[in-house]
Amino acid sequence: MEKGNKRIIKGWVFYDWANSVYNLVISSAIFPIFYANVTESYYLESLGRAGGKLKEGENVMVEFFGTSISNSVLFSYVLAASFLLVSLLSPLLSGIADVTGNKKRFMQFFCYLGALACISLFWFSPAKVEWGMLSIFLASIGFWHSFVFYNAFLPEIAEPKDHDKISARGFSMGYFGSMLLLVVCLSIIMFIDESYTKWSFVLVGLWWIGFAQITFNRLPHNVYHKKREKGYIWKGFKELKRVFQEFRRTRRLKRYLLAFFFFNTGVQTVMLMAVVFAKKEIYWGESGGDTGLIIAILLIQLLGAGGAYLMSWVSGKIGNLQTLTMVVTGWVALCIWAYFIEKPMTFYFLAAGVGFVMGGVQALARSTYSKFLPETKDHASYFSFYDVSEKIGIVIGLFFFGLMEDLTGDLRASVLSIIIFFAIGLVLLVLVPRKADARL
Repeated sequence: MEKGNKRIIKGWVFYDWANSVYNLVISSAIFPIFYANVTESYYLESLGRAGGKLKEGENVMVEFFGTSISNSVLFSYVLAASFLLVSLLSPLLSGIADVTGNKKRFMQFFCYLGALACISLFWFSPAKVEWGMLSIFLASIGFWHSFVFYNAFLPEIAEPKDHDKISARGFSMGYFGSMLLLVVCLSIIMFIDESYTKWSFVLVGLWWIGFAQITFNRLPHNVYHKKREKGYIWKGFKELKRVFQEFRRTRRLKRYLLAFFFFNTGVQTVMLMAVVFAKKEIYWGESGGDTGLIIAILLIQLLGAGGAYLMSWVSGKIGNLQTLTMVVTGWVALCIWAYFIEKPMTFYFLAAGVGFVMGGVQALARSTYSKFLPETKDHASYFSFYDVSEKIGIVIGLFFFGLMEDLTGDLRASVLSIIIFFAIGLVLLVLVPRKADARL
C-alpha cells in the first residue's frame, strides 16, 4: 500500500473526530454531572427528603446488586474494571488481528459496541443503576479497544517523518469535534430543557458511528494480504509471544514504553480526577460550579488542539524525546501550582495550562512510539503493549490518588503526590537511547 496517501490519512484522522466525543461528553463533562445529579435526587427521595440537600460530609448511596455503595465509588470501580478487561484482552485480540489481517474489522466492532452503549444511556435510571453501569462499562471497552487498532494503522499509512504531524492532526480534530458536539448538547440543555440531557448520549453514539464511516471507507483492509486459517486464536497467541520476544530485544522502544508508563500514569490521573478536584477544592459559590467546570473543560479542549500542533512543530526542531522531557516538566509545575489554587479564576488559568500540555503529550507520545517501532507487519500487537501500559497505569494512578487522599485526608496532597510518576518518567526519558539502531 502507498504510504502518505492524503485521502487515507484524512480518513484516519477523522476517527479522532468521531470517537473523541465519548471521551468528553460521556467521560468528562455531561454524563458525570448528570449521573451525580440524578443519583443524588433519587437518594434524597428514597430518604423522604425530596428537593432537599445533602448534609455536610454525606455520601450519595446507590443500590448495586443488593449492595449499598457510594455513587462516585461505583462509577470509578466500573471504569477501573473496564480498563483491566481491556488490558487483558487487548494483547490477545491484537495478535489475532495481526495473524488474520482483520485489524479494521476489530476496530469497527468495538466502535459500534461503544457507540451503541452510549446511546443506551438514554434509558439510564437510578432505580436500575446496574443497567446504566453496564452501558458505561461497554462504552469504555468499545472506546479504548477501537483506539488500539486505530493507532496501529499510523505506521502503515505514513512514513515515520510524518507521524508527529499526523498524530497531532488527529488529536486536534478530536478536541475540536468533541468541543463542537459539547456546545450543541449544552445548548439543548440550557435553551430548550434540562430534561433533554439524555439526548446528548444519543447524539454521541450517532456522531461516533456516523463520522467513523469516513474512516472505515478509506482505511485499507488487510494491508499484508493475510489469510484466516484454522486455529487462528492459538496462532494469535503465538504471534503475540513472538512479537513480545522481539520487543524485548529493542532497547530504545522498551525503555521508551517504560518511561511512557510512568509519565502517562500521571497525565491520565490528573485528567480523570481534575473535575473531582475542582468540585471539592475550588470555591464556586452558591452555583456549585457546574457551569464553571464546563467552561474549564472547553478551555482544555481548545488549548489541547493548539498544544498538539505546537509540540509537533517543536519536536521537528529539537527531537521527540527532548520535547517530551520539556512537556513532562511542565506537568510537574502544574501539579505544584494546583496544590495552592483556591479561586475559580486561578483554576481557569490552570485548566489552560493543563489543556496545552495535555494535547502536546498525548499526540507526541503516540507518534514517538510509532516512530520507534522496528520494521514489522505486526503493528496491532505492538500497539497493544502501548495500550496495556496506558490502562494499567490508569488503574494504578487512580488507586494511588485515592490512597493518598485516604492516608492524608487531603485531596490536595493527592495531586501533589502525582509528581512522583512524572519525576520517574522524566528520569527514564533521559535514559532512552537517541539512536535508532540501539539494540541489545
